[in-house]
Amino acid sequence: MTDQFPWRVRGKLVLPADHTLVMGILNVTPDSFSDGGRYLDPQSALAAATQMVEAGVDILDIGGESTRPTRSGPVPADEELARILPVLREVRARFPNVLISVDTYKAEVAKVALEEGADIINDIYALRAAPEIAELVAAADAGLILMHMQGTPETMQQNPLYGEVAVDIKNFLRDRIAFAIEAGVPEEAIAVDPGFGFGKTVEHNVELLARLEYFRLLQRPICVGVSRKSFLGALTGGLPPLEREEATLAAQCVAVMNGAAIVRCHDVRAARRALAVVDAVLARG
Repeated sequence: MTDQFPWRVRGKLVLPADHTLVMGILNVTPDSFSDGGRYLDPQSALAAATQMVEAGVDILDIGGESTRPTRSGPVPADEELARILPVLREVRARFPNVLISVDTYKAEVAKVALEEGADIINDIYALRAAPEIAELVAAADAGLILMHMQGTPETMQQNPLYGEVAVDIKNFLRDRIAFAIEAGVPEEAIAVDPGFGFGKTVEHNVELLARLEYFRLLQRPICVGVSRKSFLGALTGGLPPLEREEATLAAQCVAVMNGAAIVRCHDVRAARRALAVVDAVLARG
């Protein structure tokens, strides 16, 4: 394996590991771009989580608000909690040894999620929307994923511009890491995500994938979420989300070859099988 930076969550050293960590996406939303509406019922969500665990998932990432550009708008915190809490509680009770991440940028949601057993907060705003999440994470000894996004979900794809995309995003993440540490989050609790598809053109996404190793300068584990993203559709002749799995696997393999330690995906079984080959190659040094 490529040398991995340490990642400590709830007192446990999650990285380095002998394999790439696979994070399964569990969207409890009516309007997510790929699987919106499929898991609104807690039992459907639990069945999906069970399939992911059986397929070898390392982290279950539960989200209660869509972040696609055409979403209906932000969801109030109480509504987001009403969506995720039944699922979080069921998954925590059924799978006590599986790491659970909650995809939120709201302090109210993060606070309750951590109290209910979430291990990681995955924040698309990197603490800009709710800086107090840092203190909540620190107090819970939880993990934190800081993601880059230009603009907001509603505006991010409106002519995104960069001086040099990899440099600009690396500098942004460097500053957000420093902010989190200043607020009390241990450096080893932090992972970073360059935010594929969040305020990037197709060309930006391809360049980030090619230059992903550059982000190792941050000395933090790199998480990537390329699963079924629109840039993969653009690169494959306009395929719709559910037909982008082969492109997804290719992008995930490239990402891990270039330094990613955590891969966020919809199809856990396919990712685990494909990345087993990459992990074996990287293990040879």
